[in-house]
Amino acid sequence: MTAPHAAPHSDARGAGEAGAVVLWWLPVGAGGHVVRHTSRWWELVDACRAHRAPQPLFHAALEASTDGHRYIIEMAPQWAGPKDEDRGVVVTGPVGLRVLGRSSLFRYEVRCWRDGTLPDREWAVGGPVTVADDEGTARSLLRHTREVPALTWGRQVPPTKDMWNSNSLVSWLLRVSGVPLAGLSPPTGGRAPGWAAGLALAAGERAGPTD
Repeated sequence: MTAPHAAPHSDARGAGEAGAVVLWWLPVGAGGHVVRHTSRWWELVDACRAHRAPQPLFHAALEASTDGHRYIIEMAPQWAGPKDEDRGVVVTGPVGLRVLGRSSLFRYEVRCWRDGTLPDREWAVGGPVTVADDEGTARSLLRHTREVPALTWGRQVPPTKDMWNSNSLVSWLLRVSGVPLAGLSPPTGGRAPGWAAGLALAAGERAGPTD
């Protein structure tokens, strides 16, 4: 299950303006050959199991602007990104299995990176989607980044059949911050695995065995 299928409203307002929360849709694996190919194979298998046509996969990221600063909010592998910069890491968690998380190769991090960069922005589809344009919502979302549950990336979140991942982070943050989600979905024909998992968790559903 993914987000609703109505097309979101996209505008040209930049996240650098005061009091804004902007959603970006990035193709999974943009800028990297390995992830792009492995995600394509995964989608082919999943589509076959579900008796549907394969769809393009998207990874969501957020930008929140307040008090003259712009914050990049996303989930990424702990080993990725510049090592000599403060990326604003607020939460870390294991990938695949909790026991594997003892190695940094199998850990992810949730970043709330002040004046940081969004590496795959040049591949974004549909442009920036402004989902909130007030200081209160932007500040609320930034506060909630420190409350993100450190569940295992890739594990199912009951009662959905969806997995906890970077899209779950974004949908969870938007829901708990009071952002209206009706009409939000990936670009036409795309899919965002993990979106439903974040919504379910934010709605108070039990996480079950995911952690």
